Amino acid sequence: MVFSSILFIFAFLPITLGLYTIIPKQGKNLMLLLVSLFFYAWGEPVYIFLMLLTIAFDFGMGILMEKKPHLVRKRIFIFTIIVNLGFLFFFKYWGFLLDTVNQILNLGIPYTPLPLPIGISFYTFQILSYVIDIYLGKVPVQKNIISFGLYVTMFPQLIAGPIVRYKDIDDQLSDRVMNQEKFGIGVERFIQGLGKKVLLANNIGYVWTMISSLNVGELSVLTAWIGIIAFTFQIYFDFSGYSDMAIGLGKMFGFEFLENFNYPYISRSVSEFWRRWHISLGTWFREYLYIPLGGNRVPIPRLFINIAVVWLLTGLWHGASWTFVIWGGYYGLILFIEKVFFKAWLEKLPRIIQHSYTLILVVIGWVFFASPDIGFALSYLSVMFFTAGASLVDSTGLYYLYTSLILLVICGICSTPIVHQRYNKLIHQEKNWVVPFGLGLNSVILFLSVAYLVTETYNPFLYFRF
Repeated sequence: MVFSSILFIFAFLPITLGLYTIIPKQGKNLMLLLVSLFFYAWGEPVYIFLMLLTIAFDFGMGILMEKKPHLVRKRIFIFTIIVNLGFLFFFKYWGFLLDTVNQILNLGIPYTPLPLPIGISFYTFQILSYVIDIYLGKVPVQKNIISFGLYVTMFPQLIAGPIVRYKDIDDQLSDRVMNQEKFGIGVERFIQGLGKKVLLANNIGYVWTMISSLNVGELSVLTAWIGIIAFTFQIYFDFSGYSDMAIGLGKMFGFEFLENFNYPYISRSVSEFWRRWHISLGTWFREYLYIPLGGNRVPIPRLFINIAVVWLLTGLWHGASWTFVIWGGYYGLILFIEKVFFKAWLEKLPRIIQHSYTLILVVIGWVFFASPDIGFALSYLSVMFFTAGASLVDSTGLYYLYTSLILLVICGICSTPIVHQRYNKLIHQEKNWVVPFGLGLNSVILFLSVAYLVTETYNPFLYFRF
């Protein structure tokens, strides 16, 4: 079940909100926990048992860690980390490891690929934040298994984030405010996220799907650029739309999740891009890995190692594939060069050059991210940059330019703060028409989104596979 589905919008969500409203405060967490487990089991009827085992194990380890001597606490902590990462490794990376070993050593070790538990990368990182912060004494141990289970399984952010650190939500698990204003803001945020996902990501994503299905050797330069620009917008509106819906749903139930995107495509450096893109993941890696490794305050050779470790793992977090490893390494190298050599020089350049530099490097990165294998990525890049002998323009490229130009322009505008700033300026005026205008606009977005869902079948969520 996904947020952008008729079943969720008109059945699951209204029923859940209705139950949440009538149930007494003491039972709200239990009700949300049961609903979240049902939500997960709808898509993962087998792996729900893995989820329950994970909750019980980490809750128990947290209790065991409390008030133990330092050496015992450390052993429990290490054991807990190994078990959680072991689950993630087994389901997500074991097949990748065996496949790589088979190819390198020309072996034939048999293995049966396992379906990847939905959201395992997200909820594993949430659990690790809890375990690490308990060990470091930054948060108290959660002694209520219902509250802990809700933290792990909360359906608004269970499947694809944002990654919620325990310390950011600890107090809200026991005491949160649900009022009409927050609920209204949550509904509005959900509708706007739904519109980004359904009306923008799905439609522009179809362009990439069609172009990437063509023979790369037959693409023109124009077609290749239109395709990857379409994917650039698709992944942003797909993932940020999901994050908006998750944040909106959280508000409907009284929770406050941190923002996950801040208009990354207006960035003037790759470093800035990653401060604006998937903020919760970047924050997690910075706090729990990069800073413990020494952060920036180390000699340059050590800095290179720190950045390489973080970004290779960031790539692997996204998927068990060499394309993701290269994608992570690519960004690690760029960020190291920017930090050590280019930062002062880059800041002196005109803004248009800073923006262009950043966007070109980001688009190149998306080629590796979106490609099924390294060969496809390299072939696609060779077409984009005139090294494959491809024609500059052809009828296919002109067709996609003609049919998608307006949508590309709309996506470009909506990927900047312009629309959001204008909308906020309008609705904060003390005029009689403000409330009807806001209701009307959001009603139109909801109507068009539902109409699309009823009539179309193309409705992927890119980050579900992570």
